[in-house]
Amino acid sequence: MTSHRGAALALATACAIAATSPAAAQPAEFYKGKTMTMVVGFSAGGGYDAYARLLARHLGRHIPGKPDIIVQNLPGAGSLNAVRQLEATQPKDGTYITTFNPALITDSLMNPEKVKFRFADVAWIGSMTPDVRVCYSWHTAKIANWDELKARKEFILGSTAKGTAAYVNGAILQNMFGVKVRQILGFPGGAEQKLALERGELDGDCGSWSSVPPEWIAEKKITPLVSFSPLGSPDLPKDVPFIGNFATTPEQKEVLDVFISGGDLGRPFIMSKSVPEDRQKAVRDAFDATMKDPQFLAEAQKLQLPINPVRGENAKAIIERIYKASPSAVAKAKEVAE
Repeated sequence: MTSHRGAALALATACAIAATSPAAAQPAEFYKGKTMTMVVGFSAGGGYDAYARLLARHLGRHIPGKPDIIVQNLPGAGSLNAVRQLEATQPKDGTYITTFNPALITDSLMNPEKVKFRFADVAWIGSMTPDVRVCYSWHTAKIANWDELKARKEFILGSTAKGTAAYVNGAILQNMFGVKVRQILGFPGGAEQKLALERGELDGDCGSWSSVPPEWIAEKKITPLVSFSPLGSPDLPKDVPFIGNFATTPEQKEVLDVFISGGDLGRPFIMSKSVPEDRQKAVRDAFDATMKDPQFLAEAQKLQLPINPVRGENAKAIIERIYKASPSAVAKAKEVAE
């Protein structure tokens, strides 16, 4: 009897220790007093950075335990460096979140040996808004519409690296529709590209419409030429054509779908799949709650950052759809993106 009691006591003690260990701690216990890191795969001042800093100022209030959240910029390889850190060196306890360029998802299909990362193998927190991507010209370039763009002898664009959304948009213009594009690579982020535009070093840009400075639009410093989103944006001029309207074959349409699907995840946030599931859920629920928070929405409106969230579960479904693209479409897309 004594031995049975001793065994029972030992078991109860072991369970109590396990229940209070960091791995078993409830989200509220775990996050209380903690600092979370939100890593942006680009330099400060661009669209990804603006959205991340907005989210960081409000998300912590909705996470059990109310942790502090700091933002760090880790530019490089079109945000791939930040994504790789997720599984390579960073903690997998729920204190590390990454935001990145979703064009990397398509790149992981076309160049798995280079990217070495599957976006189906992460915990999806959600996206703050889909990405309405637009190629536009700077006013000094004097390009008024699609036909003038096609007739242009050279259209100079900038990008951080091959595989990013901006680079791919430019490659589509050139390799599918015959626009004479020259791409200058190596910009740390959108802020530096905008400065290059203002200095006259670039003829235009292919980027998120939500990241275009409002004063550029109001003062007609840019001319939107073509959209990469079939839905467009409420404030995008109605006469801006959708790139898919120029596709003339089923193959072209299938290849465009490979590229454009990632735009549904315009401002995505992910965690390591190794994070305990209850913490994943706590952060996903907090993200969803933040997207409805009046204080958060008021600041987003003030900053002119559109919010049209995609929940983590829906983001995962989009990823699964992207990875089901036919091998022939992926092979052709790879040719186009070179």
